[in-house]
Amino acid sequence: MKKQNLTTVSICFVFFVFFFMFQSKYVSLVSNSKVSRSTIIDQGKKDLVSKSTKNWVLDHHSPPPLHSPRGRLITCDRSHQYYDLCSINGPTVLDPATSTFFLQGPSTMTFPSMFKEKIRPYPRKFENFVMKGIKELTITSAPQRPKCEIQHNVPALVFSAGGYTGNFWHEFNDGFIPLFITVSSVFPDQDFVLVISKARHWWVNKYAELLQAFSKHPIINLDNDTVAHCFTSATLGLISHGFMNIDPALIPNSRTFIHFRAFLEKAYGSHGQIHPSKNNSPLVRPRLVLVSRRDSLGRVINNEAKAKLVLEKIGFDVIVFEPNPGTPLNEAYAIINSSHAMVGVHGAALTHSLFLRPGSVFVQVVPLGLDWVAQVCFAKSARAMRLEYMEYKIKAEESSLVEKYNKNDLLIKDPVAFRGKNWSEDIMNIYLKEQNVNFDLVRFGEYFKQVYKKAKQFMDKER
Repeated sequence: MKKQNLTTVSICFVFFVFFFMFQSKYVSLVSNSKVSRSTIIDQGKKDLVSKSTKNWVLDHHSPPPLHSPRGRLITCDRSHQYYDLCSINGPTVLDPATSTFFLQGPSTMTFPSMFKEKIRPYPRKFENFVMKGIKELTITSAPQRPKCEIQHNVPALVFSAGGYTGNFWHEFNDGFIPLFITVSSVFPDQDFVLVISKARHWWVNKYAELLQAFSKHPIINLDNDTVAHCFTSATLGLISHGFMNIDPALIPNSRTFIHFRAFLEKAYGSHGQIHPSKNNSPLVRPRLVLVSRRDSLGRVINNEAKAKLVLEKIGFDVIVFEPNPGTPLNEAYAIINSSHAMVGVHGAALTHSLFLRPGSVFVQVVPLGLDWVAQVCFAKSARAMRLEYMEYKIKAEESSLVEKYNKNDLLIKDPVAFRGKNWSEDIMNIYLKEQNVNFDLVRFGEYFKQVYKKAKQFMDKER
């Protein structure tokens, strides 16, 4: 089973490394071009910036953990595939200049020996290439600790927003879903402060409402803070259950994706959007969000305008949604949360399906050669959220690849056999970047009559 997981991990990693490299360039341009505008933020966003872990797992190079009368003071769990998790189970002081957390005990307390541990708090430890770019933090019992300048009477939760941040899928898969799992596991009924490295200005502004839903306290930015902060304890790292997964069996209070969806509602659901069922003029037509990739490299719907007309003829009220890195999430949430169905070609933008209400319809258009990644990245989470999940798998005739390759080539007839175990850069380029979609509008129309029926049933239940 572990071997199979590692294979899936490796395949999905290569796919998203390539997508991220393209996306991150664009995010950089967007964030740079909007510096002047994004510095004028509301007071809430200005204010935003300012124990149940497993037992210690020893390796052959680590000294034994320190002990207090009540138990271990410093623990690290390194037994997991995706993440490491370290805890300081007592008062600690952070020196941001050296990214070091010092164990802070009474002046009369002495330790048997000086202890030091290091951690990169990002939940993709299986990828050395990515982890090299994550800031390494130190935990130590060294007596030469800085004097406390700001006292927080709550614990710290420490992680990195580096890595693949800039890709919308990764921002949830490697960021907010593990953060939700960690808070549910370690701080289910506790207040805490978020201490974040790589908390870049654009990221903090984009996710201000969501970050405030996790913690009411201003974020401590590990990269530009200059004063020593003291906490009652600290947890370093984020717990991950794998790609787009929340396993209730691994969380003390059995949290699921339904609970995560409710948490998103808490963050974004109070911004004045009108719920369809509460509108004074009840909808006659189910609302469908068509996710557009018009300016993307690959997987563009070439006949999107005609497909929209087909959907409207079937009976949908169609909203074309073309998100970009600067799209305000409260606006995106309002659009998608108020819809009854959503459809789009596989890509990071389909992460917006997290904003769909349980019971609504989510259709993922799956191009040739992408069945496996469609399942790993979106299908599992959609079902866990109790969406009516459907897939429109395009035929060879609907792929632009038939214009470049022979219809009888293995890469079109049997992409799985063509790819084998070798998801190389060249193969990836074929299926992700060279391939666009031309819907067979007759087939498309027949399929979406089924979607309409499900969406209409969902809409009628709300009345």
